[in-house]
Amino acid sequence: MKRFVIGILAHVDAGKTTMSEAILYETGKLKKMGRVDNRDAFLDTFALERARGITIFSKQAVFPLGDASVTLLDTPGHVDFSAEMERTLQVLDYAVLIVSGADGVQGHTETLWRLLRRYRIPVFIFVNKMDQKGTDRDAVLASLKERLDHGVVDFSGVIGNEDVLTFSASAEPFAAVCRDPEETAEEIATCDEALLEAYLADGTLKTDDVRKVIHDRKLFPCFFGSALKLSGVREFLTALGEFASCPDYTKDFGAKVFKISRDEAGVRMTHLKVTGGSLKIRDSLSPDSEEKINQIRLYSGSKFEALKEAEPGMVVAVTGISDTRPGQVFGTASESALPLLEPVLTYRILLPFGTDSHTMLKNMRMLEEEDPQLHIVWNEALGEIQAQVMGDVQMEILKSQVQERFGVEIEFGEGNIVYKETIAKIVEGVGHFEPLRHYAEVHLLMEPGEPGTGLVFDADCNEDMLDRNWQRLILTHLEEKRFRGILTGSEITDIKITLIAGRAHQKHTEGGDFRQATYRAVRQGLCEAGCVLLEPYYAFRLEVPSENLGRAMADLDRMQGEFSSPEQDGSMALLTGTAPVSTMRNYQRDVISYTKGRGRLTLSLSGYEPCHNAEEVIAASGYDFDSDLQDPAGSVFCSHGAGFVVPWNEVKQYMHVESPLAKQLAKEQQERELKEANERLQAMAADVAAGKVPSGAAGGSAAGSGFSGSKNSGSGAGPGSSCSAASGNGIDSGASANGTAGSSSDSRGNGDSSLSFYDDKELQAIFTRTYGEPKRKLASDYDSRTVIRAKNASPVKPVKEKNEPADEYLLVDGYNIIFAWEELSDLAAVSIDAARYKLMDILSNYQGFRKICVIVVFDAYKVPGGVEKVQKYHNINVVYTKEAETADQYIEKVAIRIGRRYRTTVATSDGVIQLIIRSQGCILWSARDFREEIERVGKLISEEKGKHTGNAKNYLFAHADEETQKYLEAVRLGKNPEMP
Repeated sequence: MKRFVIGILAHVDAGKTTMSEAILYETGKLKKMGRVDNRDAFLDTFALERARGITIFSKQAVFPLGDASVTLLDTPGHVDFSAEMERTLQVLDYAVLIVSGADGVQGHTETLWRLLRRYRIPVFIFVNKMDQKGTDRDAVLASLKERLDHGVVDFSGVIGNEDVLTFSASAEPFAAVCRDPEETAEEIATCDEALLEAYLADGTLKTDDVRKVIHDRKLFPCFFGSALKLSGVREFLTALGEFASCPDYTKDFGAKVFKISRDEAGVRMTHLKVTGGSLKIRDSLSPDSEEKINQIRLYSGSKFEALKEAEPGMVVAVTGISDTRPGQVFGTASESALPLLEPVLTYRILLPFGTDSHTMLKNMRMLEEEDPQLHIVWNEALGEIQAQVMGDVQMEILKSQVQERFGVEIEFGEGNIVYKETIAKIVEGVGHFEPLRHYAEVHLLMEPGEPGTGLVFDADCNEDMLDRNWQRLILTHLEEKRFRGILTGSEITDIKITLIAGRAHQKHTEGGDFRQATYRAVRQGLCEAGCVLLEPYYAFRLEVPSENLGRAMADLDRMQGEFSSPEQDGSMALLTGTAPVSTMRNYQRDVISYTKGRGRLTLSLSGYEPCHNAEEVIAASGYDFDSDLQDPAGSVFCSHGAGFVVPWNEVKQYMHVESPLAKQLAKEQQERELKEANERLQAMAADVAAGKVPSGAAGGSAAGSGFSGSKNSGSGAGPGSSCSAASGNGIDSGASANGTAGSSSDSRGNGDSSLSFYDDKELQAIFTRTYGEPKRKLASDYDSRTVIRAKNASPVKPVKEKNEPADEYLLVDGYNIIFAWEELSDLAAVSIDAARYKLMDILSNYQGFRKICVIVVFDAYKVPGGVEKVQKYHNINVVYTKEAETADQYIEKVAIRIGRRYRTTVATSDGVIQLIIRSQGCILWSARDFREEIERVGKLISEEKGKHTGNAKNYLFAHADEETQKYLEAVRLGKNPEMP
């Protein structure tokens, strides 16, 4: 049998329950229509509902319609019970929206329309109470098109029982008179482009196409009548049967829970819709659950039929299950959107003297199961129960419920605004729980979500790192708790939390350990990211006489509201916009007063936005997250057999699992910087080739880039490739040492003539004009001893970790310096190995005095199959590059990685590499600058050595004059000089 579910929705007093009675009567389900004012309505089953004449709880009834079985869900119309209505929307296939012909589209009607659009529910519209005097059919239809959707079409006289639509004059008294069928067909066709093309092609509308357009929410059939007088109801039911299509249900089991209630005996019932497969007695809703279904009830009004099996499309109540909640899905059922309507006021529940507050808290938790939007909270500091309530009517109903079910007369205190908190940036929260014989660590990626999305949980963690069962447990702990922010202790929202890493101990980890670690990870992330305070906002529609427009606009501006330009409609002006609930909650009385009853204010919850007076609210709350023992932000680690607490801001220094977020960000930063550097290098190379950069500045020596000189390019190799053979150093041994030295010397010219980037003001001007100002100051811009600190920053004691990088680096282009310094170049002509080791000895002495990290890089890019080698020479690091990688490229790569984090100096006379390195904020020394620095440090070393050695030892050159020292040095080098 075909089955589908419809819901009846309306603004309060629009005739919704009467319409439900009329539908059941017309389909033969009722022999006599009940009436709300007679207190005998079939679906008003509770005494409170009959006494007040309003629907408080959603009910269901089942009726036949052609060859289909239809489940009708009657929902509350009063705004205070909107949460109950919204929960019902999750299981609807179609909605029937009732609009009062006398009142037209009201504020709550627009709220219902937004909800239907959010849940993607097709809608049939029935305009009720058309029998009342003053109703205008055309005006109501125009209002529906304007305020709801232009796809609203009058379906009076439209027949869909054949393959194509046919039209006839409607016999209903409130239908349009003498409607043109062609005009109606065109109006239907214009709702969808494909439908219009088909209509223009053959002049007909296929019924199946119209069904699809209705299902896709592009067309909304509208009917007119009076439910109380049964006028238009039969025509509406006929069209519903013709144009509503039954869903395709899957063979695999699926179910969606929309309500929790209790019967007269206190038995807990889970109301759900079967969306696939079937459900039988003694089945479990989930493979992980041990609870079995005891009974399956098919309700119709207050009575029910016990079933052995529930088939797809049925809405049933099951007993025997205690751990379900509204909105929960099982099997193949799809998840629903988070509730849009929620209370914006929280109230203190006042208990009679002598009432046990903990027993009452347990009872209120039962009511919270049935209405989760109550958000029952026990405030430990104040020793009171708090609840979130939509309005005064709901408070009166809650009082009656508590009195009837628990025998306690409660009252409510003054209402306060429900604030919420969110985060403004991405952060990784870390929680660790390791007292003795316990262990768990959790890493959560916390990202700001779109407004209104609530909390979204996900897992992106490798199962090799953390087993799936532990991951599921962590997600369960995330869903079970209402996490509080750090500003006012308000509930957090609009955050996506993803499990990205974790660790368990094979022996010591227990389930409760991950609960603690998860809670602490969320809290630590909130503290690190910082929170943003949110407050609820109303969307308002204010109609006032034109003479009161100025007063209304002044009031809205005072209440921090935002509104569009006023619209004039005769003698009335219309203002629409948003304003904080805290400033506008009591404005209705003011509007009635200054407009003398002519004004009309409609309010609906717009959502949460940043608080307009956050500092004031935070100060008034008096909340201190560091003192909150219920939600600690620190973690517990173990040392020497005892646990100790680590504050939230130091947790990441102790964590055991490497941060996935830090690794990812570092990787992305490196890739981004390398890409930028490559783009700059290509641009600079093009500038050099085009002659835009002076050749002297671009190529101070032949060593390095390949862009710098004709003689070096003519030799076909850089300095690294022209060296003599050296065992184990990765240097190419195929070139002649003498020839290379000569080529390098010619390219270099005079060793002291190489220009530093800082010496060439023209080159600096070209760089600034082309690539912008440097990101950091130059070495020449400040003294080497200057300490730069952020404004108003207090000194922070650094926390040293194992293998922490040095604070200062020196990168040396080895062969560039060798062929730029005359004495090393002359030595290289005799032995390149000797020159290389001479430079390394000089750098070793320099490092020993300066205590910085020295890295000297030598080209080995011509070695076939060569790999990068890093060797330790005394106290410095020596790097031989891999095949196809020059020293310039290696230095650029390292500078990009460390240039912005540490004080980094690069010694080279290559003009192009100077441009690139300067853009990374590094300090640059030309070969001449570096020579002066080495000589300066050499003198300091000699002075320091003299202080310690005194006359204890004699050295060969110590007491010789300068001429004798030069002669002895030449002898040592094998030059056979003449005696002076």
